[in-house]
Amino acid sequence: MIDNKKLPYSKIEGSGKPLLILHGFLGMSDNWKTLGAKYADSGFAAHLMDLRNHGRSFHSDVFNYDVMANDVVAYCKANNLNKIDIIGHSMGGKVAMNLAVHYPELINKLIVADMSPKYYAPHHQDVMAALNAVDFSGNPSRNDVQYVIEQHVKEPGVVQFLMKNVYRVTPQQLGFRFNLDVFNSNDQAIGEALKEDDVFNGPTLFLKGSNSNYIQEEDAFLIKKHFPNAVIETISNSGHWVHADNPGEFFEKSMAFLK
Repeated sequence: MIDNKKLPYSKIEGSGKPLLILHGFLGMSDNWKTLGAKYADSGFAAHLMDLRNHGRSFHSDVFNYDVMANDVVAYCKANNLNKIDIIGHSMGGKVAMNLAVHYPELINKLIVADMSPKYYAPHHQDVMAALNAVDFSGNPSRNDVQYVIEQHVKEPGVVQFLMKNVYRVTPQQLGFRFNLDVFNSNDQAIGEALKEDDVFNGPTLFLKGSNSNYIQEEDAFLIKKHFPNAVIETISNSGHWVHADNPGEFFEKSMAFLK
């Protein structure tokens, strides 16, 4: 029996072949709204998902790639989806990789946006410091929350990305949508590498940002080891948020692969 309260929240755009889209760390399904609509217009049912402890999905003290991949499997079962295409960005890319190596029968085509199968050391310290500096008990306004975050995070785009997570818990009280306590206590979880013998033989596309250092040239060997049929392409004029920095080229290259 599937517990619907433990299924990831999703917004489904369009109808047709199922395409699941998984956001990155501290993100949410809304980050993919514009591209989701474009995939829907191209004949896909785009399932924009919130992973556990993010967006409108359930909170849990258990937070790792195995359980996040299993959440996606449960979601597919509950929605009668099989042979899905999937796009995962950053942390969502790691979830998608884990899904593909453990449930290859579920995956038709895999797209990983700016993430390698390797281990990443914790590197969101400035962002985490900003989030932990916000004290909601003092009933701050949205402007107050943004001011605190801006003391730690200097990139306006990242500030806006984080501010999307601020919402009214009650009419009087703001809070974060994500589960900050669990992220604080699991700071190693999102950096975990794929296991040594994890392999997915299906068609795979890695899209790296031209100005991002998340996928290095030396990662190509590791990518091919885990994903023997992988192609690695670069999205020009883009950093780690490849789909937001250059949505046109991202859409074009992803669609060429999916079609």
